[in-house]
Amino acid sequence: MPNLVLLIVCFLLGVLLRRLGRLPEATPSVLNAFIINVSLPALTLLYVHELPIDRSLAYPTAMAWVLFGLGVIFFVTLGRAAGWSRGTIGGLILVGGLANTSFLGLPMIEAFYGEEHLGLGILIDQLGTYMVLSTVGILIAVTYASGTASPMAVALKILKFPPFQAVVLALALKPFAYPAGLEIVLGKLGATLAPLALVSVGYQLRLAALRGRIAALSAGLAYKLVMGPALIMGLFAGALGAGGTAIQVTIFEAAMAPMIGGSIVAVEHKLDPPLVTLMVGLGIPLSFLTLPVWWYVLQGV
Repeated sequence: MPNLVLLIVCFLLGVLLRRLGRLPEATPSVLNAFIINVSLPALTLLYVHELPIDRSLAYPTAMAWVLFGLGVIFFVTLGRAAGWSRGTIGGLILVGGLANTSFLGLPMIEAFYGEEHLGLGILIDQLGTYMVLSTVGILIAVTYASGTASPMAVALKILKFPPFQAVVLALALKPFAYPAGLEIVLGKLGATLAPLALVSVGYQLRLAALRGRIAALSAGLAYKLVMGPALIMGLFAGALGAGGTAIQVTIFEAAMAPMIGGSIVAVEHKLDPPLVTLMVGLGIPLSFLTLPVWWYVLQGV
């Protein structure tokens, strides 16, 4: 569980550094920019390049798309009925509709299912969650940030999104082996994602922002930690009759806390940053309570 300890320590460091005033207020913006432009692309280039592409990926890769699509329907419907702002709805879609399938999901898979299933977690993360974020996630961010966005503007935004460029490049380079040492460099750069992201989240967390946001926060966390994975289980295991450890791990990944990458994109597009930060900052510790319950429930799948 060293990775889990790292997450907690970095999150608490972010909170402490803000209270001590040791870093400038613009620190989260700088950290987030580094993650989007360096850490995420490096991780994508490292893992997508080695992914096997076959029919066995259908359920694991489809999960993130289904979870996000259902999240769009849920948050748009509820948000309009509750009279929430476009920024709030867009922010909830990006953090409530995407699971933290990488640096929270992977250590959790290792802890509950064993390291032999980490490859499946990487497939879910890279071909599912990050692919969603790099495409329709950017579409949602641009649309809800600007109110209106031309197809050309959205397409350019997606094409200029560094993690998406990394996905395209990694797939194009699949027939070729990386030069000696490149994987080590990419691994070191990608390893900065978790600590920097958690420091950024901890630095931005302000519990005073709860005022006026409890309803939206509760709805976001309820969907991400309970309703969303329950819908995935009902569809995959119930309606489609899928089962086995791979399906258990897939649903388990759907139950992870809100995705930090999604929160970074939401904050950069000014989609209710205080709510987005609360979703991640409170969702991660809450998931430590809900994930063991999901593991127990999934034993029957």
